[in-house]
Amino acid sequence: MPAGRPSIYSQELADRILTEYSKGRSIREICEEADMPDRITLWRWRNEKPDFASALARAREANAETIEDKISEIESKVLYENLNPQAANVVLSSMRWRARVLHPKRYGDKIDLEHKGEVGMTVVVKQFTDVENNTAGE
Repeated sequence: MPAGRPSIYSQELADRILTEYSKGRSIREICEEADMPDRITLWRWRNEKPDFASALARAREANAETIEDKISEIESKVLYENLNPQAANVVLSSMRWRARVLHPKRYGDKIDLEHKGEVGMTVVVKQFTDVENNTAGE
């Protein structure tokens, strides 16, 4: 068997990918490793394997939560260690954007939808007679 990137799905390999993704690494970083599948293979698995797709979605949410932890670390370094606030701002902006994209339900912009205006409605009332109801003479 020729050496190269793995393209055959195994639960062990999937678990490694999901664990690394949950820890905050990007799919690009993970797939650049020689013993990992390329991104196309990963997306194929996602499309072909519903269990992998749902596990990947959960790992994506965990990835966003890991970013939240990293944001706190950077904020502490600005406050207590001597990290340049302008440089930190660039990094923090990027991290916040990634968190919003990875887990929009939790970190995305909240949309407030309010309806103002009128709703028109026409009501037609019709009175039935005995003749219309076919009950006359019965």
